[in-house]
Amino acid sequence: MSSDEDKITRISIEPEKQSLLDHHTEKHFTAGEIVRDIIIGVSDGLTVPFALAAGLSGANASSSIVLTAGIAEVAAGAISMGLGGYLAAKSEEDHYAREMKREQEEIVAVPETEAAEVAEILAQYGIEPHEYSPVVNALRKNPQAWLDFMMRFELGLEKPDPKRALQSAFTIAIAYVLGGFIPLLPYMLIPRAIDAVVASVVITLFALFIFGYAKGHFTGSKPLRSAFETAFIGAIASAAAFCLAKVVQH
Repeated sequence: MSSDEDKITRISIEPEKQSLLDHHTEKHFTAGEIVRDIIIGVSDGLTVPFALAAGLSGANASSSIVLTAGIAEVAAGAISMGLGGYLAAKSEEDHYAREMKREQEEIVAVPETEAAEVAEILAQYGIEPHEYSPVVNALRKNPQAWLDFMMRFELGLEKPDPKRALQSAFTIAIAYVLGGFIPLLPYMLIPRAIDAVVASVVITLFALFIFGYAKGHFTGSKPLRSAFETAFIGAIASAAAFCLAKVVQH
């Protein structure tokens, strides 16, 4: 909420109720979109280069080749994932703008129908006609508030942050790079890939476990279960790539 909107909200609230709000802080987690982007970037960044490195190690490639291919994959993957996040956020923004324009036109063209929809929405919350009628009339006198109400409660759409697309792109890309370099670290230090892959497996599975635990904590699911699930998926991906490389090689 902007400072202007906050000021308007404060003016319309009774002083005693405003006092209660000022002394009450709700502890809700509100950074869901950023966490989602980090989860997408880190999970793919840990898993995809990990599987690629394991596959190349299974094909008896040298550590330098694995490292070169891994870095190339991390760079390409970060760009691709970041672009995907940008396009997804822009699509959401465009969809909101189209629906808002359509709803705005309906409020002008068929105000009685739209007012009836407001009444229907409020009735779903158990509000009686004599209780919601003043609310409907108040919204009709404030077209912008009416439009915001319909967008949120009829269509279930929240206004996207205009900075969301770029923020999503950079968050996913950076998270992918940070996650992607973890399974490649052993190949920078150990010349033989077949030896480096063992260290890579240990380090990456540990990182996946920690990441899965943090993901579970922030998303509200069971942290330990999330940790084991994330590590298990990474282990399956790397084992499949390693075994496939061995099969193809023979």
